[in-house]
Amino acid sequence: MEATLPTTRDDCLAADASDPLRRFRKEFALPEGVIYLDGNSLGPRPRSSSATATRVLEQEWGTGLIRSWNTAGWFELPGRLGDKLAALLGAGPGEVVVTDTTSLNLFKSLAAALRIQREAAPERKVIVTERDNFPTDIYMAEGMVDFLDQGYSVRLIDEGLPLEAALGGDVAAVALSHVNYRTGAMWDMAATTSAVHRAGALAVWDLAHAAGAVPVDLRGAGADFAVGCTYKYLNGGPGSPAFIWVNARHQDRFWQPLSGWWGHARPFAMEDSYEPVTGIGRFLCGTQPMLSMALVECGLDVSLAADMGAVREKSLRLTDLFISLVEARGAGHGLELVTPREHARRGSHVSYAHPEGYAIMQALIARGVIGDYREPHVLRFGITPLYLGCTDVWDAVDALFDILDNRLWDAPEFRERLQVT
Repeated sequence: MEATLPTTRDDCLAADASDPLRRFRKEFALPEGVIYLDGNSLGPRPRSSSATATRVLEQEWGTGLIRSWNTAGWFELPGRLGDKLAALLGAGPGEVVVTDTTSLNLFKSLAAALRIQREAAPERKVIVTERDNFPTDIYMAEGMVDFLDQGYSVRLIDEGLPLEAALGGDVAAVALSHVNYRTGAMWDMAATTSAVHRAGALAVWDLAHAAGAVPVDLRGAGADFAVGCTYKYLNGGPGSPAFIWVNARHQDRFWQPLSGWWGHARPFAMEDSYEPVTGIGRFLCGTQPMLSMALVECGLDVSLAADMGAVREKSLRLTDLFISLVEARGAGHGLELVTPREHARRGSHVSYAHPEGYAIMQALIARGVIGDYREPHVLRFGITPLYLGCTDVWDAVDALFDILDNRLWDAPEFRERLQVT
């Protein structure tokens, strides 16, 4: 990584002109006049998705009709996409399927982890997760222990109870987000997984803000389970199916509790009892949504064409630039950086706390600089190297300080809360 950052807009333009990832910007259909800093929440549309959607609608569904389950390979698509995605996760063939939602896949993973522990160490009945985890992860853990109703409980780690202090002999599983959704803080996956295993627990990782944004090596880390979505940095489309990875050593030890017919060894034998298929396929449940699943491949193909090392290097450079520019102009405006400065602890978004964070973000969005807001008071700026450059960062920070310097956020229309923030 270069030692110096651009200090003028002309420097930014020059840096962008020599950017080896610049060619990927044309792969996305981005509106003119918009600086899109919310790809960590919903990635933009790959240009190839229009042709893919048309093919699935008009040819595979329209002409092929039900024959397309066989002729178009619909039935095999969750596994085929999983094998593609595996290359971005440090995983291998037959270890990933694209299916369901992150929440459902987390439920499957936790249930599987608890079943392993029930057989090996039945006294372990605690799920550890972060108080600052994405809320659905906490909610699913709470739902799991309520469903089991056998003395299981959830233990939340925070500043007052760090992970190492929470890892007692009663812990069955630890569910962590590799990159925190609010702050962008990143765990050391290998070191953390090792600590979890030394304590006798199993490690479940949520990769929603990591997959496609930072290097991930699930096999190298020795993780047990991982889940994540495809609509953020993987650009699969709104609500596109999520994924689940299961370490090969766990796949055939049991079946997950949502034992639907797609995970059956012989689904079209229409048998009256469940027998799971061998391997990762047993983590499928019901019939898959073919149109949205087909679009996932468009985003995956773009990500797979890029070098992940170059993506990470540019991500750190752009987030460094964002932080540097804000610090150069931020005195007196009340912006508080909540994202770690250390590269090893930073994902691919930058977050600031501000008492008027919501109104400031709405004013930015009205200017065509689209980030997002997360309670409490956090402005979140996603940095996606495949379509953003130094000039985008410069212009976004310039717009931010025009809004702050002139209190343009202090208008009734920017204080009105929308349903989705």
